[in-house]
Amino acid sequence: MTHAVCYDTWRDQITYGADGPQPRVLMADEKSKVIMAGLEPGQRIPEHAEAAAIYHFLEGRGTMIVDGEPHPVAAGATIVMPAGTVRGVVAETRLAFLAVRIAEAAA
Repeated sequence: MTHAVCYDTWRDQITYGADGPQPRVLMADEKSKVIMAGLEPGQRIPEHAEAAAIYHFLEGRGTMIVDGEPHPVAAGATIVMPAGTVRGVVAETRLAFLAVRIAEAAA
């Protein structure tokens, strides 16, 4: 990314796919990746281990499973996870979120 970008509305960045999330990459470099994505009711992101991340839920309701623990989420909820945390998402209603993945610093 070489310049700042202002998105007038986050809703324009979300695509709800019939086969699951269609992440929209807003920014990516060697240190971080910022995406927005949406899930239809009943869709899921399977549990997986990943880099440090922050998920902020924009609309809808669902459950984020973090290291085997279910956390109900709705618009306004934010979950912060260190590297290696196993996470997944299940949408109860149409669910939209902003996620920031943060790479580990090189040793």
